[in-house]
Amino acid sequence: MALSAAALAEEIRRRRTFAIISHPDAGKTTLTEKLLLYGGAIRSAGSVKSRRSDRHATSDWLEMEQERGISITASVLHFEYQNFRINLLDTPGHQDFSEDTYRALTAADSAIMLLDNRKGVEVQTQKLFSVCKKRRLPIYTFVNKCDRIGEDPLRLLDDVQAELGIDCFVSTWPVRREGRLVGVYDRGCGKVWLYEEAGDHGRSRPRATLVHLESDELATAIGSEGVEKLSEEIELIEIAGSEADFDAVERGEASPVCFGSALTNFGVDVFLERFLSLAPPPSPREVTDGVIEPAAHPFSGFVFKVQANMDPRHRDRVAFVRVCSGEFEEGAEAVVSRTGQKLRLAQPQEFMARERTHADSLAVAGDVVGLLDRGNLRVGDTVALGDRIEYPGVPRFSPEHFSQIHIEDALRRKHLDRGLRHLAEEGTILLLFAPSITGPIPIVGAVGSLQFDVLLDRLQREYGVSARLEKLPFHCARWVTGPDDQIEKVANAYGRRRVMDADGAQLILFDNEWTLRRSMEQEKDLTFHDVQPNTSVDA
Repeated sequence: MALSAAALAEEIRRRRTFAIISHPDAGKTTLTEKLLLYGGAIRSAGSVKSRRSDRHATSDWLEMEQERGISITASVLHFEYQNFRINLLDTPGHQDFSEDTYRALTAADSAIMLLDNRKGVEVQTQKLFSVCKKRRLPIYTFVNKCDRIGEDPLRLLDDVQAELGIDCFVSTWPVRREGRLVGVYDRGCGKVWLYEEAGDHGRSRPRATLVHLESDELATAIGSEGVEKLSEEIELIEIAGSEADFDAVERGEASPVCFGSALTNFGVDVFLERFLSLAPPPSPREVTDGVIEPAAHPFSGFVFKVQANMDPRHRDRVAFVRVCSGEFEEGAEAVVSRTGQKLRLAQPQEFMARERTHADSLAVAGDVVGLLDRGNLRVGDTVALGDRIEYPGVPRFSPEHFSQIHIEDALRRKHLDRGLRHLAEEGTILLLFAPSITGPIPIVGAVGSLQFDVLLDRLQREYGVSARLEKLPFHCARWVTGPDDQIEKVANAYGRRRVMDADGAQLILFDNEWTLRRSMEQEKDLTFHDVQPNTSVDA
């Protein structure tokens, strides 16, 4: 039964859909699991508990992720907390998988920027922050690992502002005794949260007590000298620190900063509550001919991720759809904008990492639903009821690493082709063709070299194909548009190769950046694209 207009608006209002961005080793997976712990989605940190199963899986659910201890693919985690419906997009931290992170960010309404208190802003943090800035996403900062001695907090804030060009203001502040984190000062209420260690290495929520600055409990916890030092720090924050500007946060120009430790859970609860109260619900989204209001349009959404073989027993494909407007209507007939084909909205899935179940709960704008797909949907597709609309596409970035792929057993060629097609549709690799040169040998391109390891691993595990890669002497590529004779002239020069992607778009591979720059300067009739044409990095 469809919701009334008022009920739909209320459901959308309580949605929070966000991603966590960070440099590798900043503690993103740990923080993710602690948020799930606080939301009751898992029994103890370190395991993701399915609501309907006794099986467990971590948020890093691919076997290679578990073996290497890194996040390779974005996953979706749903849970409820204090009347908020939360859609957490867990993204890869490693730079070789930044394209998957970008796709997840197109589905987010806000982002949590996670920093290591000993290192501050790192290279990958800067890259992901720039993506958020392009999309004007509100950013909320959590300085992690404060259970260890790190950079001076004020200096760290100065570094963030200088390196990222965003204003920062303190929301919570670390409270220590002899270098040990014991609580956080809550600037919003002017009091201190003191924590008691649970003795289980952070697997459960610690007990917290809210106390006044002048209280005996605080003096006992950090000593009179500690109280005096904390009072001086608070005074300095108020005098020299930035004022809270939540309008600037909404515009993506300022960020509230909280300090804490995801490992011990100190400060995580305060951060989560502040974040949920400030983070925006789903907002209007641009389409090719206007703007779609989340509560004033029938169901529409776009595919930001396709994942094959989530369930190795069934070898199926799931398209992850960010709902942008209206209410998901199971059984309704929608239209795929790219093809004009009709698509029945059947068997919606909801996720807890690898575990997925039929989505019995209501799905409205802001939610992410999975659609079982037989190859009809691609990343960037718009799916909608009613009028045919189209959200901006999800971009593919030009690869920087290239290899030919070979198999020893020619009888497995069909399995190889199927695996390459599926993984290319996911965005794991870019599948390229140059039949006049390579014959039947496929070329694969990747933004990061570690993607090739994932490719070979998944071909073996999921398709039973043992393959090897032969590296090609190219280091950059551009999609190119313009007169075909000019394209052919450039591609036939030394150190270049002309190829086609799976959509039939032409690329030229270059052996180095100098060759690329020279071609761009000389060939005025051609346009070189570092993003696949017909997509937008500002989507």
